Amino acid sequence: MSKLIFVNLPVTDLARSKAFYEAIGAVNNPAFTDDTAACMVFSDTIHAMLLTHDKWRQFTGKRIVDAHADAQVMLCLSADDRDEVSGLVDKATAAGGKADPTPVQDYGFMYGRSFEDPDGHIWEVMWMDPGAIPPHG
Repeated sequence: MSKLIFVNLPVTDLARSKAFYEAIGAVNNPAFTDDTAACMVFSDTIHAMLLTHDKWRQFTGKRIVDAHADAQVMLCLSADDRDEVSGLVDKATAAGGKADPTPVQDYGFMYGRSFEDPDGHIWEVMWMDPGAIPPHG
């Protein structure tokens, strides 16, 4: 069985964040969604759990960082081609995100861009030519 990842993100406005993630192609899983959290599905194995600050505090006593001012993680999604990379960043920008908070990466065989969601969480979108990957080993 494939491993699943559930990325938990604190959000200030659950409805706004849910709409943002739906606009970039994630699908809400209502079985894990209520007025304190929303499960946004990117694929069979990748899920983003959007948690209100009150819900987040149920899991940890650590301070919630202001992701507009500080960075704790950068999340990365793969893309099938260069056009999908830019298309996802364009969707994020149109939905209220910020395009390219990190430098664009263009190495010919690998291309990446990034966006911030409305709460400042950074997502990278990366494409790599599989034929350019050297054999491992």
